[in-house]
Amino acid sequence: MNDTRSDGTDPLVVALGGNTLLGQHGPWTADEQRSAVERTARHLTDTLDPGTDLVLTHGNGPQVGNLLVQQEAAAETPQLPLDVLVAETQAQIGYMLQQALDNERPTETEVMTLVTQVVVDGDDPAFARPTKPVGPFYTETEAAEKPFETRAVSDGERPYRRVVPSPDPVEVVEADEIAELVARGNTVVCAGGGGVPVVRDGGLRGVEAVVDKDRTSQLLATALGADTLVLLTDVAHAYVNYGEADQRPLGRVTAADLRKHLDAEEFGEGSMQPKVEACLRFVAAGGERAIITTPDQLGDALAGEAGTRVVA
Repeated sequence: MNDTRSDGTDPLVVALGGNTLLGQHGPWTADEQRSAVERTARHLTDTLDPGTDLVLTHGNGPQVGNLLVQQEAAAETPQLPLDVLVAETQAQIGYMLQQALDNERPTETEVMTLVTQVVVDGDDPAFARPTKPVGPFYTETEAAEKPFETRAVSDGERPYRRVVPSPDPVEVVEADEIAELVARGNTVVCAGGGGVPVVRDGGLRGVEAVVDKDRTSQLLATALGADTLVLLTDVAHAYVNYGEADQRPLGRVTAADLRKHLDAEEFGEGSMQPKVEACLRFVAAGGERAIITTPDQLGDALAGEAGTRVVA
């Protein structure tokens, strides 16, 4: 299969990892967040053709973590559920991205931010096995006093964090509206943090969970008929034996070969594994290729010269 993007009009879906927007260490001031978002906007503007139909999704882990810390520090104020915090961070990050892109491309298409809901199955087994760490770290004593489930996720004096369910996305509620905005020439920022998790229960109802951003990005890209899905992160490739002396970056790789590496559990469960799974789902659903790379390698990756490029 040719490893270059088609000349069609299908949108390019780019998922921005939380670390590509902020980095790994915090907390961050509003100016630091804005500066990071502006760098990302410049990367996108410098790399992509002005006529590209662009849909941006993004992570929100650091921002949700900040809000949870703020809530714990102000216990006298009403505590908001996790789905509301996801919606808040969608608007927060979307606002900054929208403004930065508008400033970088003042004569180009308008950027729109859409708070996005994602349907999950209320019977998803993930609800019985919360695994996704969110929020601050606690000592064992502090964790025992919390009204929510916690788990030790690291070593050290404060190894415990709150864990919440992370069910699979089933449907992007606003997918049709996103498609209409793109068809009218807008760049759309949507599905932040994997989308606000909701169930259909005589209507839509938010649930205490988080949805994996890369899986939602795949679901949306497939629904939009995109031929390319890009997952931007803080490493240039998916690696086999990552962190070991014999680590090896994956360049152009077929879905069948990548599946073998996945089945051999060669990718980190909470880091690269969901990205690899999203790439495989996208290609299996008819997408031409899925890319994993860093923002500064985006142009070369789209040209078939960098990053991990998954093809059927």
